[in-house]
Amino acid sequence: GLIEKKKERFTSLSDRVFDTPETLFKEYKSVKEHINCLEAEGFKITKNLCNMPTAVMGETGDKGPIIAFLGEFDALPGLSQEAGIAEYKPLENTINGHGCGHNLLGAASLLAATAIKDWLLQNNIKARVRYYGCPAEEGGSGKVYMTREGLFDDVDIALHWHGANQNSASIRPALANKSAKFRFYGVSAHAAGAPEKGRSALDAVEAMNTMVNMLREHVTESTRIHYVITRGGEAPNVVPDFAEVYYYARHKTRDEVIKVFDRIVDAAKGAAIGTGTTMDFEMIGGTHDMLHNEILQKIIHKNLSYVGGYKYDKEELVFAKEISKSMNTKLDIKYVEGIAPYADYSPPGGSTDVGDVSYTVPTVGFRAATWVPETPAHSWQAVAAGGTSIGNKGMIVASKTLAITAIQLIENPKIIKSAKKEFLLKRGGNFKYIPLLGNRKPALNYRN
Repeated sequence: GLIEKKKERFTSLSDRVFDTPETLFKEYKSVKEHINCLEAEGFKITKNLCNMPTAVMGETGDKGPIIAFLGEFDALPGLSQEAGIAEYKPLENTINGHGCGHNLLGAASLLAATAIKDWLLQNNIKARVRYYGCPAEEGGSGKVYMTREGLFDDVDIALHWHGANQNSASIRPALANKSAKFRFYGVSAHAAGAPEKGRSALDAVEAMNTMVNMLREHVTESTRIHYVITRGGEAPNVVPDFAEVYYYARHKTRDEVIKVFDRIVDAAKGAAIGTGTTMDFEMIGGTHDMLHNEILQKIIHKNLSYVGGYKYDKEELVFAKEISKSMNTKLDIKYVEGIAPYADYSPPGGSTDVGDVSYTVPTVGFRAATWVPETPAHSWQAVAAGGTSIGNKGMIVASKTLAITAIQLIENPKIIKSAKKEFLLKRGGNFKYIPLLGNRKPALNYRN
């Protein structure tokens, strides 16, 4: 009832964030929308967390356990798409789009936090609720800075969710990740008239890429390495004196990521020596893998199953069939209307800065069907559905699941105690948190 009463206000919040998609650390309008909702709900608000202008925390309640709801609201570049259109149709006023559904993610988590605030007041129960508005999940590692500065140290349990193409609460690993921009500095010259005087920074980038591509044969099977050349020169007849390549290294364990990344750095050093250039690199992001908590995971699966899925209306069904056609898939809605079976393990997908939170406090999450089945994240199809009633229906499933789970945790301190015991056992007695992005400040101009 608490969710239903407020759902229109918060689906409207999601729609407004969808309509003004902003990329990491530039989410000024989006965070303002979240702050306005926190103020209207009477939360105590802390802005500009960890020197990140678009990070915010809202807190309510006193004494008792601290339950954290993690929210996000950053979009992705290059994924502009009109909502509700089952064909590729970018918007004219922006290149950005919510291809990972963070417009829904933040709004649903905030809605759940406000519902628990009301529930505590109605029942005169002592507990604290926190909403963390976390910027820059898409490569900027916003939560890592928050973790590094101890913002989660006193939290008892952290709850999160994500948009997806099905309802599922199985254990889903995340890959640890280190990312950096490698910059090479050479000497410009006329490429035809005086090539011997030039030292090509682009040659250095290409030499580095060749060596890293050879490295792929000699890393573990689940290692992932990706790169894009972000600067490669301006004209073919000018030897480039500056070039830049942007790398991600990923693996299911942080220790292996560190090893692979160090070898990538060595390749960059060798490329610079071989081409007569100089090199430096800037760490951009770095996230841990996910430390799963089976006690909490089974509880949240049970709660998601209790909430259940939802049905498409006639218009939604037509749209979903058209989206499926665009992906050459057959529409199967059993895990939209229902919940996927629980599994102890599913293949790892991407990376998330929630991983760092999970090594600080017992953390649990799940996925709700905010896109058409089979839709991959970071696609125009995900954007097209995420700005419609399909996205909103999935968001409400998520919010209810989060709220029910929070109520259970507050009412049953033994669950929190058991989850913490498992957390400490899995993390290990000698664990020391070391952020994979080092001591750098937030990469506020990451996209520049």
